[in-house]
Amino acid sequence: MPKIKGHVRRSQLVTTYGVGSVVPVGDEAFMVAALERWDVGRPDLHEPRLERELRIHGFVQPPSTDDRPDVPVVRFPAFQSCPGCRRLAPHRDFTHADLNHCPDCLTALVPSRFVIACEKGHIDDFPYERWVHRGAAKTEGRHDLELRSTGQTASLKGIVIKCSCGAQRTMEDAFDRYALRNVTSCQGRRPWKTFDRESCDQTPRALQRGASSVWFSQTRSALSIPPWSRSASRALDGHWPTLRHLPVEAVGPVITSMRLDEKTGFTSEELVAIFQERKLQEAGEPSGEPHLRREEYDALVRGRPETTDDVDFATRAAEVPATLRDWISQVQLVTRLREVRALSGFSRILPPRGAGGERSNIVSLLNEDVDWLPAIEVKGEGIFLRLDADRVADWAGCPAVAERAQVLARRNIERHEAWGTEPDRDVTAEFLLIHALAHALIGQLSLDAGYPAGSLRERLYHEDGALGLLIYTATTDSAGSLGGLIAQGAPDRFERFVREGVARMAWCSSDPVCIESEAGGADSLNLAACHSCSLLPETSCEEMNSFLDRATLVGTRDDADVGFFRGL
Repeated sequence: MPKIKGHVRRSQLVTTYGVGSVVPVGDEAFMVAALERWDVGRPDLHEPRLERELRIHGFVQPPSTDDRPDVPVVRFPAFQSCPGCRRLAPHRDFTHADLNHCPDCLTALVPSRFVIACEKGHIDDFPYERWVHRGAAKTEGRHDLELRSTGQTASLKGIVIKCSCGAQRTMEDAFDRYALRNVTSCQGRRPWKTFDRESCDQTPRALQRGASSVWFSQTRSALSIPPWSRSASRALDGHWPTLRHLPVEAVGPVITSMRLDEKTGFTSEELVAIFQERKLQEAGEPSGEPHLRREEYDALVRGRPETTDDVDFATRAAEVPATLRDWISQVQLVTRLREVRALSGFSRILPPRGAGGERSNIVSLLNEDVDWLPAIEVKGEGIFLRLDADRVADWAGCPAVAERAQVLARRNIERHEAWGTEPDRDVTAEFLLIHALAHALIGQLSLDAGYPAGSLRERLYHEDGALGLLIYTATTDSAGSLGGLIAQGAPDRFERFVREGVARMAWCSSDPVCIESEAGGADSLNLAACHSCSLLPETSCEEMNSFLDRATLVGTRDDADVGFFRGL
């Protein structure tokens, strides 16, 4: 029986330690293996809208208890060093696969601090032998490596690689972008897969084993909205692989013969109606993230009363305070909310870019043997705001507002041109406004409602005429649905927290530098936004803290009309 190496939470296998990532476990390090190596059964989690978009047949929740097979891992990096004798060599040259001690000095081995990776997602051990010999072929005889620290400096210059042939070299220049150009080429290694090599023309780069750039997740998510949020729809989930192939006229008798009506408590007619709706939805072609969001936006605007306990989506209309009606046209308290988050791929060195094509750097988890993805189901509550369309149109027509939006739009285009991909969005004034407002309200809610900012998330609706945002607490821990967020929807509390949230954006401890900033954040995709005022934990922001400008809320010192809430 394979030995259990360690433990991680189910949610981490989708967001932090997914397929292809390096997981630290005590004194060791391992890489999560590919999906085709997971010993799982049929998909046990469904979200029809997201399944259609990703072209899969369902989701599998990663194992979380001892009664299910564990997630397989492989040892990575293979190179280990012994703190006692300073020897540096692959793990197999030290000891047996299940052990982790140097046989000579009985000291626990330490995984290599350094790895190499390329933008196509390949990853490998750092080429210590070629590095110390500066890319030259090894001479005859033994070449035993040692890793020593001089102790004279904490920089990489103090880490010395020595070879028994007399060659030695520090790690000082190893992290330069082209440091490995004359040392090694990418070998196309994919340790997480069974067949772990493919051709590659990239020049690899050295990375710290625990650096965030070693693995970026690409996650996709969707809210359960009517009719998919009804328990009648969920009753068909486990049988959908069989039912999906039947004609409509044959479904009723099959449901009756399978006694699904008796088992679920729904009539055969209700289940057939859900079947028809689901077939029509599934027959459509994937239409992209904007379409998914538009469906959610329309559902949030319509609302759904909580009439029974067997729904995953329910809202309650809240009164918009009279003093805010010039800016906000609708408030919905989302009392029941379900979100499915799936890991669909990952990237290395740079965050995921491009939805597909040769220039995309996303490594897909799907292949001919896998038609499912790992996912988690989270439930919570939220507040949905819809801005006044006429007020937004008047504000967005201001030349100064349009100019600020164009600055970030041009930078986004330049970034994608450098990547060789098409821009994935239109950066508009409306988008910047909704995003800045979401950050302002999350910051204020973390003070008023008692939730840590990291447990609140934003969901932005700004395309195809949508002008809304959802702040919600869909989380797997105890902060998921405590009621504190819904309580902020009371008219007196709602007015206060919106006013105070916007007012907090009027001043930053880094002003006037912050409010006058012309570039900030990754790839200069922010204007007036910094850690002292607008930035949130990246688990809360779906844009990785980019496309932010608090001036869209409160204006600048020279032009108050830039601020949407200037009269508030």
